[in-house]
Amino acid sequence: MAVGSGRTFSRPGETLKRIALLPLAFLVALVVSACGTKSEDVNPVRDKLSVAMDWYPNPDHAGFLVAEKQGYFEDAGLDVSLDSPTDPSLPIKLVAAGKADLALSYEPEVLLAREQGLDVVSVATVVGQPLTSMIWLKKSKIKRVRDLRGKTVSTAGISYQDAYLKTILARAGLTEDQVKKVGVGQGLLPSIVSGRAQATLGPFWNIEGVDLKMQGLKPVVNPVDKLGVPTYSEVVLVAKGSQVEDEPDPIRLFIAALARGTRYAVSHPNDATQTILAANDALEQKVTDAQMKATLPLLDQDSNKGNIAVPFGYQNTASWQAFINWMRAQDVLSQPQRAVDALTNDLLPTDQVQPE
Repeated sequence: MAVGSGRTFSRPGETLKRIALLPLAFLVALVVSACGTKSEDVNPVRDKLSVAMDWYPNPDHAGFLVAEKQGYFEDAGLDVSLDSPTDPSLPIKLVAAGKADLALSYEPEVLLAREQGLDVVSVATVVGQPLTSMIWLKKSKIKRVRDLRGKTVSTAGISYQDAYLKTILARAGLTEDQVKKVGVGQGLLPSIVSGRAQATLGPFWNIEGVDLKMQGLKPVVNPVDKLGVPTYSEVVLVAKGSQVEDEPDPIRLFIAALARGTRYAVSHPNDATQTILAANDALEQKVTDAQMKATLPLLDQDSNKGNIAVPFGYQNTASWQAFINWMRAQDVLSQPQRAVDALTNDLLPTDQVQPE
């Protein structure tokens, strides 16, 4: 899908020829009509931009949903649709196929897609640290990873998360043969609540981890980068490489509006929470409040940068390359890759918009 394909443009010479052929009276009528038209009555033509989200509306999407509600995408001249798929692996494929302009995805998914020959590039960081975690409940009597010997660990069956598990176990002096791994798809939390598994690998600590805590289940939550997995960007914004080359401006405008929405969400947490709740009536107020409290600091990239002056959405090439090298060493990637090919910071906002 080409960004802005709904617009049509005429060459200046053609427009002048048409005007010259119009009757004088009609031209006068046009001028009078234009002068009497209020600016708010004119519907500006906006570039259509479809965004495939990674999941149903949740606190990780605060910047997107707030930008939509506050009209920041419209201010940027964009007509944006935020679409929720039922499979987190689907959005990046939609972008590669030209069926979506942007996708919310994950750094490992970008690298796997590129190895498969898909023309995708990460254009901005949304959450620049791992959210994926290993979780067990206090009732399991597990106190550390080493205690998983002989226990069952549930996973979603994702290749790179299997590599996470292997790395985590090795750091604790265990091998994969010393635990029982069971794939449960999206049933990660039920697997440990029911006792089918004693630990699970895959839930996000700021979403599912908080949910378990709010249920009074006393979870022990360990982000994977605290257990030996190299750090990476959990949530990134992805575009088609050819679109970045040919029509970068709508993407650049979108990221600037997203930055504005994210800063508003961070500085107006109550408004942001209500926006999330309004977008997904399956969410509970109390749980969402707690999840937002955990998530907004992750989205606050200005705070996370400290004194380093980099734009919203900045992607650390060295960090990406280190993660690529780890994926290669784990045989998750069969071929070497260069981080500079997998990401670009060229479309990030150059000015720092202040909270409103």
